Amino acid sequence: MAGQGPTFPLHRLVWANRHRELEAALHSRQHDIEQEDPRGRTPLELAVSLGNLESVRVLLRHNANVGKESRQGWAVLQEAVSTGDPEMVQLVLQYRDFQRATQRLAGIPELLNKLRQAPDFYVEMKWEFTSWVPLVSKMCPSDVYRVWKRGESLRVDTSLLGFEHMTWQRGRRSFIFKGQEAGALVMEVDHDRQVVHTETLGLALHEPEALLAAMRPSEEHVASRLTSPIVSTHLDTRNVAFERNKCGIWGWRSEKMETVSGYEAKVYSATNVELVTRTRTEHLSDQDKSRSKGGKTPFQSFLGMAQQHSSHSGAPVQQAASATNPTAISPDEYFDPSFSLESRNIGRPIEMSSKVQRFKATLWLSEEHPLSLGDQVTPIIDLMAISNAHFAKLRDFITLRLPPGFPVKIEIPLFHVLNARITFSNLCGCDEPLSSVWVPAPSSALTTSGSPFPCEVDPTVFEVPEGYSVLGAERSEPLRDEDDDLLQFAIQQSLLEAGTEAEQVTIWEALTHSRPGAHSPPQATVYEEQLQLERALQESLRLSTESRDPGSPERTPLSLAPPSFEEQLRLALELSSREQEERERRGQQEEEDLQRILQLSLTEH
Repeated sequence: MAGQGPTFPLHRLVWANRHRELEAALHSRQHDIEQEDPRGRTPLELAVSLGNLESVRVLLRHNANVGKESRQGWAVLQEAVSTGDPEMVQLVLQYRDFQRATQRLAGIPELLNKLRQAPDFYVEMKWEFTSWVPLVSKMCPSDVYRVWKRGESLRVDTSLLGFEHMTWQRGRRSFIFKGQEAGALVMEVDHDRQVVHTETLGLALHEPEALLAAMRPSEEHVASRLTSPIVSTHLDTRNVAFERNKCGIWGWRSEKMETVSGYEAKVYSATNVELVTRTRTEHLSDQDKSRSKGGKTPFQSFLGMAQQHSSHSGAPVQQAASATNPTAISPDEYFDPSFSLESRNIGRPIEMSSKVQRFKATLWLSEEHPLSLGDQVTPIIDLMAISNAHFAKLRDFITLRLPPGFPVKIEIPLFHVLNARITFSNLCGCDEPLSSVWVPAPSSALTTSGSPFPCEVDPTVFEVPEGYSVLGAERSEPLRDEDDDLLQFAIQQSLLEAGTEAEQVTIWEALTHSRPGAHSPPQATVYEEQLQLERALQESLRLSTESRDPGSPERTPLSLAPPSFEEQLRLALELSSREQEERERRGQQEEEDLQRILQLSLTEH
């Protein structure tokens, strides 16, 4: 290779951690900072995998892309967490959030310009979270996003603000985007505190140092990532196929149509939708692993969070090896594309579990709906996806090549046990009138088309309410890439039952081995955890069985002989399965009855 001259010069400087020479090479602007080496890594990804902090710092100062994913689907931040180095995690996390904020600020004017060219409208997006698990489905949250659009001004109202400290944050909040000559104005209106945070995009983009400083994560945030598994959940839609749903009885089956929000919609199923969850734990201490993996309760395993298989990169550590190069790969071997590394790799050996579940997503598509998905709705979803994990998943799905029509309702999986159902309704206030929206007096064009357009939106909805305090920009907690927290929340909320505070049983107390503020000995907390989960499951099963006929012989006398914990989990799943079978049996019975009636009517004639 020496005769061929040096290849991948930035990568080779990173490999040796010659950060001063790396700085000089980047200043010369003669090299591609995003070039991939033969193993698919950019210089930044290589520096993180090798744990070369000084090189990472130089590359980030020169704006190396933190958002890029490796060929294996891992983000730079996730690889940084795997090193176990708090300084590395803090640095990569800070620049990750800085780059996200910069891209958000730079992209909003273009999105608002797209909206400016489309007709004005008002629409409501109802989000409902559902689950096939009875315990989880009881108290899944819901929210309605109310959207006003006029010219290049956009307002989105929500009451479900986010997820923090294992609880949903609720409140009345408006996000207002207003196009201006110099860029755009963004306002976050807190109606509960009567406070408005404003940000002028042009100014923020011209103050990168201040923006970067504001993105520095807290030590607690860094520590939390380093003591938690690395979790990646994504929808794999590469093999998705759409097919029309059928309805009717034997011999008379037709393509299914349903009315949604006043619009006739064709019902489609999207098959081969895969939800992939991968979990890495190589950076965790034995204590952290026992808490997050080995110490998982049967209930967590029941919800699909158990380890399925582990894969390790790297053979046993050799004498010349290091923690980040455990199989002693030489640079000549690494940078030679003809050299096979087989199971050898750089970086800490990976400990990973993975789970894949296949789902059917459902879409209700109306060809009569006047909204345009690409021109009017997609820019809104792009704006909200910047800081909302749910919208990010919705965006990933609706950017597929959908069948013709507007998706008035969509149901997609979010987690192993959680679905999101999004419904568009009350277009231009036609279902429930609003004082801020109206349709002008019927004109010839309107009456012939039957469309709610043209739609008039009151310009005052984009103004700061009278009496509110106007402040500068507020840096909120950036979007987390691990949305496993929401699954934990769903479990927690599903087991909250009415009662006194002293008797309240929450899954969060059980999963964290203690009540908030309590400090019990380890043995006592494990025992208490088991008791709490048993009581919660017993209560849930009791409520489910009591919902049947009180005289039913199937009623389970839980109070006489409480079954074992594993038996309770089995009963919970069995109960869910039994209810599903009963629904299917009734549907089949109804279809058989209809077939008999049809056959009788044919023979009589």
